[in-house]
Amino acid sequence: MERVDLMDIHEILEHLPHRYPFLLVDRVLEVVPGKSIHAYKNITMNEPYFVGHFPHHPVMPGVLIMEALAQAAGILSFKTMDTKPDANSVFYFVGIDECRFKKPVMPGDQLHLHVQIARQMRGIWKYVAEARVDGQVVAEGKLMCAQRDI
Repeated sequence: MERVDLMDIHEILEHLPHRYPFLLVDRVLEVVPGKSIHAYKNITMNEPYFVGHFPHHPVMPGVLIMEALAQAAGILSFKTMDTKPDANSVFYFVGIDECRFKKPVMPGDQLHLHVQIARQMRGIWKYVAEARVDGQVVAEGKLMCAQRDI
């Protein structure tokens, strides 16, 4: 499949069912359907989770970093299938293996999301994912998602 460059927020909204405050991908820099995606999320002090995590030292929750990677994986999968989400199915985030958090993510950071497809079989997708800030790995893991009819 052909490489796709630069998806803006309007195209991202077509490829993900998530909406504010749970949309965690701001821009896609590159998609190679069937292979990989590079996207990012701008982390700002306006994020709703910073009110309580932590008021004296705001840090992006690790589970939301993994969710951002899963959303990037969802975009990659929809681009790979050459389709978009619809009201008849859902793409669930169903597993994380070998997850590690290496450095806190804070307001002002740009969280780069790198995801590669490791395997796809019968509606189950496995990915290798890595989040980086300023070129340094801040989180990594192996993700699994499943597409199911509703």
